[in-house]
Amino acid sequence: MKPINRIFLFLLFISVSYAISYAQENQSYFLHTIEKGQSLYSISKMYNVTTSDIIRLNPGCDEKIYAGQTIKIPTGKESQKGETFHTIQAGETLYKLTTMYNVSAKDICEANPGLSAENFRIGQVILIPQKKEEQTDAVVQTPTEQSTIQGPVVPRCKDMHKVKRKETIFSVSREYGISEQELIDANPELKKGMKKGQFLCIPYPAATTVQPTQKEDPYAVPPSNSELFRKNKETPQKLSTIKAALLLPFQEDKRMVEYYEGFLMAVDSLKRTGVSLDLYVYDSGKDISTLNTILAKNEMKSMNIIIGPMHQNQIKPLSDFAEKNDIRLVIPFSQKGEEVFKNPAIYQINTPQSYLYSEVYEHFTRQFPNANVIFIEPSSADKEKAEFISGLKQELKSKGIPMRTVSESATKETLKATLRSDKENIFIPTSGSNVLLIKVLPQLTLLVRENPAEKIHLFGYPEWQTYTRDHLENFFELDVYFYSSFYTNTLFPAAVQFTNAYHKWYSKDLASKYPNYAMLGFDTGFFFLKGLSLYSSELENNLPKMNLTPIQTGFKFQRVNNWGGFINKKVFFIRFTKNFELVKLDFE
Repeated sequence: MKPINRIFLFLLFISVSYAISYAQENQSYFLHTIEKGQSLYSISKMYNVTTSDIIRLNPGCDEKIYAGQTIKIPTGKESQKGETFHTIQAGETLYKLTTMYNVSAKDICEANPGLSAENFRIGQVILIPQKKEEQTDAVVQTPTEQSTIQGPVVPRCKDMHKVKRKETIFSVSREYGISEQELIDANPELKKGMKKGQFLCIPYPAATTVQPTQKEDPYAVPPSNSELFRKNKETPQKLSTIKAALLLPFQEDKRMVEYYEGFLMAVDSLKRTGVSLDLYVYDSGKDISTLNTILAKNEMKSMNIIIGPMHQNQIKPLSDFAEKNDIRLVIPFSQKGEEVFKNPAIYQINTPQSYLYSEVYEHFTRQFPNANVIFIEPSSADKEKAEFISGLKQELKSKGIPMRTVSESATKETLKATLRSDKENIFIPTSGSNVLLIKVLPQLTLLVRENPAEKIHLFGYPEWQTYTRDHLENFFELDVYFYSSFYTNTLFPAAVQFTNAYHKWYSKDLASKYPNYAMLGFDTGFFFLKGLSLYSSELENNLPKMNLTPIQTGFKFQRVNNWGGFINKKVFFIRFTKNFELVKLDFE
């Protein structure tokens, strides 16, 4: 009996494994190619799924993902508006998509403001808007009103398909140029699963069933992508007077007052050049009820741009209002907003961490292609920098850049043993704290003094701006670099000019904090209001031409996807050279 039991268990195991495999194969999904800076979190927010949903279809992606990797995204949890996502396949054109989904090119273009003839390519994911319902005022004939002469019988199925092994609803629908929903509607039994050998009715594409008796001209040339995008491009609108609203909690946070002061200076600068501008300012508090009271005002719907809010709980309602009324929304402070992945009119100034880090990695390997990296570990790990260090190590490994690790208590001799004379030696603390910096600076300084022929640098973090005065001499001697998306110095001409003007305007000095909110207010106001004065409704298409020199905050906006908004991907490297020069490295 034992051999029989073994055979029975073996067969049972095979059947269960096949059932699991079969269920996975028939899981409906589309493909997403990961872009630089994207994380599982940001991808899940783009497609309205959970990270668990993604991991289930892509085992191992919770441990490692990389730019260029293609992963499966489950369908069925699309937008609440009934929209779906489509991955562009080989041979597909915008025209073909209009026939496949029975939607107009104009609707697809409006749903994907980031899509163009230039970036319409294989692997791009686009949003397909819900098919518009037929006119409700059309005359519906009752059976007694119908003509007694029956028209030609139109076959329900264009073709029959025999299911092959490993085929899915997704693959069959794409093979025949129809949507998955159309295939399921024609074959309701698919709701219970698809089986090998099963025959499926392939319906006529939705666009064809509207007029089945009308034959397509076999010699007609479908319009090209360039023609369709050009035809459906919105007519540019000129703004005679820019209407801008500032919604910030002025009473509860004095930094908001500083931001407003800098913003007013930008408005004054632009008005002096002839820009016509109306500014509306509101104290949004911290409650949604206060925000709703402001949004109920008649003038709010006519704004061209809104700047705010500060509090996280106010972002979604303000985003919904801006999207409904076609208003640009600039979010100056939050780094965690999810609405940027869904609202095409959002500009998020404070870069999400994963995107910021990916920019730093790219600039680091470009600045130090021949590096020898030595990480300095504190006695207790800094969780705040764990994601940054993990990603950097992964990037260095992929580029073949050697790495070593030493402890914060390493002696000068231990540090010297890590050096390589044929490379640039970059020491990177895995914590941004001033405590660790104070511990390692003495030994590193001795190392540099006793080994003048070696190329040695110390690389660090944005918060080092606040420690500069305490360690200025060491920073110059160690040839220090640190990254930041914002930086200024009182020696820079633009900063000197702004500081003097601020003191003249408000009879007080700038706050000595980083980032400086008055400078942030000026940079933000000047960039967007100047952009609207130059390009009006065409601002989004002319962002690369906005070649302005900010005082503190850099701007390099890029859409997160074809249907979403913009994030700021600007990163500077600040260098303290051995020649006592302070250099702001801009990689553009």
